[in-house]
Amino acid sequence: MPETNGLHLPDLTIKGFRGIEELSIPRLGRVTLLAGRNSVGKTTVLDAIRVYAARGRFSALDRILRGREEVLLGSDEDSDIFFEPDWTSLFYGRNVSASSHISIGPTKDSEQLHIRTAYLTEDEHLFQATLPLLDSDSLTDDTMSALKIIFQGRVHIIPWVISPSTMGATSISRRIRNELVHRGLGRRSGEENLPPQVICQSLGPGLLSNVELAGFWESVALTSYEDRAVQSLGLIFGTQVERVAVIGAEPRTRNRSSGPKAVVKLKGHDRPVPLRSLGDGALRLFGVALAIANSRGGFLLIDEAENGIHYTLQKDFWRMVLQAAQENNVQVIATTHSGDCIKGFAQASMESKSVEGVLFRLSTQDGALSAVEYSEEELLTAAKQGIEVR
Repeated sequence: MPETNGLHLPDLTIKGFRGIEELSIPRLGRVTLLAGRNSVGKTTVLDAIRVYAARGRFSALDRILRGREEVLLGSDEDSDIFFEPDWTSLFYGRNVSASSHISIGPTKDSEQLHIRTAYLTEDEHLFQATLPLLDSDSLTDDTMSALKIIFQGRVHIIPWVISPSTMGATSISRRIRNELVHRGLGRRSGEENLPPQVICQSLGPGLLSNVELAGFWESVALTSYEDRAVQSLGLIFGTQVERVAVIGAEPRTRNRSSGPKAVVKLKGHDRPVPLRSLGDGALRLFGVALAIANSRGGFLLIDEAENGIHYTLQKDFWRMVLQAAQENNVQVIATTHSGDCIKGFAQASMESKSVEGVLFRLSTQDGALSAVEYSEEELLTAAKQGIEVR
């Protein structure tokens, strides 16, 4: 995909995705901060970018739905209970029909990702493969449906057995799903034909777990990126932090008590101390620095970026993010509802003339979601005068 100014998304349009009926953001920067009230749709924008970066692959859609507990309870012939993604939750209003359609991407239509519902016709290979697995007495003309993921002319199909009376109420059964996967026609049918994914790391409002931290650290250990991550702690501790290491079990271990943990060597102390003992701010700064290093050439999405960062550090924090994003060719999109975060972002953006920082406020009016851009000067004026831009 062609890039503009090194950005995968120079602008963004979203239609029909989750709680967003339609939204257009006319430009995105190297670092873009989205402000707005709770539940206005900021996190949904991040979810949309995750889907776009994955080119609509099953794993990204599944992760988003399961993360929101949007699943359907089912059972197979052996009465085993399992959960399947509730695909209806992907679509605006959860009101799915045969013409439901999602589009995500830049303004240029040819570069957008499209997700459509469609009935599989009897002459389609996937339908023919699935038909023998279904109860013929329950079949109707619209029994077989699918999600069709379309990007740059390539199609990926996610099969979806539906109830004709309530479209989407029943997900594909596990027996059918497993059989399709065995035949190479299952949930990833055609996925191998999709263009490669764009690297996309996400940081939620909460702090990184030890396992996540260790996974990020593994790819930067003993490189220059390790040094930069350690330097991020200097925003709080100055020159007191000399080294950082991750010790313990393999990063994939899920047992916190025996799993990996980050430890810090402080100047004047013989024994290392756990990074977590230095406070949430230290863990957040270190996590962001590691995440940027692990997002090289792709996206980093940060939800509620102000979390864990003291208001006096916001300017320094954003200066670090802007510089690191530029050096690592990372496009950062973050959200906030903190006035201090916005003020710090504006100050850092004005100082970092070579790195484009953009801020939009998302708001709804008469049910329509819109994005209003604020220049750095407008942000600083608003912050000084106490004008609400969150």
